[in-house]
Amino acid sequence: MTNAIEVQGLSKSFQAGARALDGVNLQVADGEMVALLGASGSGKSTLLRHLAGFVAGDAGSGSVTVNGRLIQRNGRLSRDVRGARAGIGFVFQQFNLVGRLPVITNVLTGMLPRVPLWRSLTRWFLRDEVRQGLDALAQVGIDDYAFQRASTLSGGQQQRAAIARTLVQNARVILADEPIASLDPESSRRVMDTLAHINRSRKVAVVVSLHQVDVALRYCPRVVALRQGKVVYDGPSADLTPAMLSSLYGSELNELLPEYAPQAPAMPAAARLSRLAQAA
Repeated sequence: MTNAIEVQGLSKSFQAGARALDGVNLQVADGEMVALLGASGSGKSTLLRHLAGFVAGDAGSGSVTVNGRLIQRNGRLSRDVRGARAGIGFVFQQFNLVGRLPVITNVLTGMLPRVPLWRSLTRWFLRDEVRQGLDALAQVGIDDYAFQRASTLSGGQQQRAAIARTLVQNARVILADEPIASLDPESSRRVMDTLAHINRSRKVAVVVSLHQVDVALRYCPRVVALRQGKVVYDGPSADLTPAMLSSLYGSELNELLPEYAPQAPAMPAAARLSRLAQAA
């Protein structure tokens, strides 16, 4: 099995010498679905932004390769990073849709890296391309809203439109940065169901950052836990015990178990974690 993502010795420092990432090593195989778990400030979003080539690590700091293409090395982005990004779908917490444009137009922007420049500037798409966009919207269950303004959709629907954009992009890796952080429980379930379906049906590697332990356990066979920029656990989600989480996160464990978790379908592991948090 080949790796969709390979990270070696990646570090990132900000002002006052604070390290957002500290010597991160990570490998994600083709077709894996992996949760990045951690409290706010643990480095989850920063790591995803480095995987996508939005920012570079510290000078002399490691390397990132995605889909076999170099993203960055030794603190410098690859000269071909824009080309490499064409195979990386990024799902943002705040959707990143243009509200005044129709949903289908927002979805079709996923094709911009591979259409001629003049068509990308004018957002002029061929009939077959529009058909692909409609098919992507059907796969995420919102094709009925294709020609509405994006601003008229609910938060969960907008997030699914953003996922459809990655399908049109033909992304082989999907990076989702807290995709359910601002959504209600039912919308969260639909978004996570959509990501899991794409992972299974298309064999696309999905890395999703989460606060919620119960969601990670339910959807992701593997968890990578971050704390203060370091990988403190990387293994099966089934082995992530309450005692281990308590030792890793201490009082931060309460943040990883949101108040609405009991409203979701119960899981034995999640229930144990909830009891642990209440007892802390």
